[in-house]
Amino acid sequence: MTGFVLAAPALPLHSAGKYVAGAYIVFVTLVLVYVAIMATRLRRTERELAQLRRDVAAARDEAAPEPDPEPDPESEPEPDRDAEPVP
Repeated sequence: MTGFVLAAPALPLHSAGKYVAGAYIVFVTLVLVYVAIMATRLRRTERELAQLRRDVAAARDEAAPEPDPEPDPESEPEPDRDAEPVP
């Protein structure tokens, strides 16, 4: 079998050039289409990720407990700490 492949005549260079050029053009076109599709998907994914981060931040802000206001020292008298406990 290998003798047959080696004995097969090659395409003449003047006719093979257009096929090689066509193959390169198809290959480069496919690579460019692939890169364009991946760039579009990446952009969409980044947009969705940014929206999810905003949603999470908003949910955290809504769920965060509001701080208790400072008690007014004049409204509640402090207990006498020096007094002895009643038995």
